[in-house]
Amino acid sequence: MPPPLNVAIVGYGTAGQALAILLSRDGHKVEVFERAPEPGPVGAGFLLQPTGLQVLWQMGLLAAALEHGAPVRRLYGETPCGRGVMDMRYEGLDARMYGLGMQRGALFTLLADAWEGIAHMHRGTGVTQVDHDTGRLLDEHGRKHGPFDLIVAADGSASQLRRQVSPSRVDRVYPWGALWCLVERGDWPWPDELRQRYVAARKMIGLLPVGTRPGDDVPRLSFFWSLPRSDFDAWQSRGMTAWLREVADIWPHAGTRLQGVTEPSQLARASYRDAIQKQWHRGRLALAGDAAHAMSPQLGQGVNMALMDAMALRDALREEAGLDSALARYQRERRKHVSIYHFWSHWLTPLFQSDYDMVARIRDASFLPLGKLPGGRGHMLRILSGTQQGWLGKYALQPDFIDALGVGAT
Repeated sequence: MPPPLNVAIVGYGTAGQALAILLSRDGHKVEVFERAPEPGPVGAGFLLQPTGLQVLWQMGLLAAALEHGAPVRRLYGETPCGRGVMDMRYEGLDARMYGLGMQRGALFTLLADAWEGIAHMHRGTGVTQVDHDTGRLLDEHGRKHGPFDLIVAADGSASQLRRQVSPSRVDRVYPWGALWCLVERGDWPWPDELRQRYVAARKMIGLLPVGTRPGDDVPRLSFFWSLPRSDFDAWQSRGMTAWLREVADIWPHAGTRLQGVTEPSQLARASYRDAIQKQWHRGRLALAGDAAHAMSPQLGQGVNMALMDAMALRDALREEAGLDSALARYQRERRKHVSIYHFWSHWLTPLFQSDYDMVARIRDASFLPLGKLPGGRGHMLRILSGTQQGWLGKYALQPDFIDALGVGAT
């Protein structure tokens, strides 16, 4: 491999965590800068797709993820009257394949425990500027750090460093957001399915099995309620009683699971961005994770893309002789995969989160039939699993990984 580099990673979300592990293992000297005084997980739960699980397998962390996560084999969406809208099963790709619902805290702890340098992280240090000539960082307190050979901005969808790489083709906040919380799974009748219920595209409830986390052996579900960002305060002012009654009217099973939720503070507010960059790197500064390609959570690919970015950058640094060629390769490889997800995320989001009732009616009438067509079903399953590359290509998963995934679920 080329000689080791002095690397600064800005941000300690999933992309930053995975990069810290992978680059440290390759002998690079890694320093992490995190704005939060006490780094921790943000959000309730998510669905790890086979692409993200393959990265954890390559890192030797798949068994630990399976210990806490909940295998998810089916994604099913319906209207309140029980009319099916979406029905996708991983077995349509391979009988051994599935997604893994995880709590944010479980993955955060798994990755934090795998990085030996975590004790030396620069906590409470928000980086605001990069000097491209010297490789030094300037933080919000006016302090300088470095110099560094490589700086990776993994500081999330609202990245402060993204514009120092290149102008964005797109950089906007989605008008719709969500409320999230974790609830006990209890006697939930669909322990291996992501279940969603839609009222046109104006209201969406989702419940995802997300297993356990270190220090808490109670299996849980991640609850999701969609609403416009502009309605967050109005939702709170209307009161919990009316909202809980509305949830129960739309979906009695979901209402039952919320019996322990009595205060607005028990639900986290989430908003999302759509960001498409002209370039992912400039000089010694590169982007990773949501800083490089923020998108709607509708396709559930954020964490998976972050893990894949980290592995692709590690591989490019291993296999290319110089930093410039390594970063060019990293951008080229990841763009081939990410671009189709940006496209579908942009066009699918209004089908599930918007005021367009006619669009929702078209969705309700067409999604299930399209999913039953041989060509349509395969394409939808590859999009779901993260294995679509471009319009016609496939992102290949390693046979040994698929075998390991099948064994891990037994």
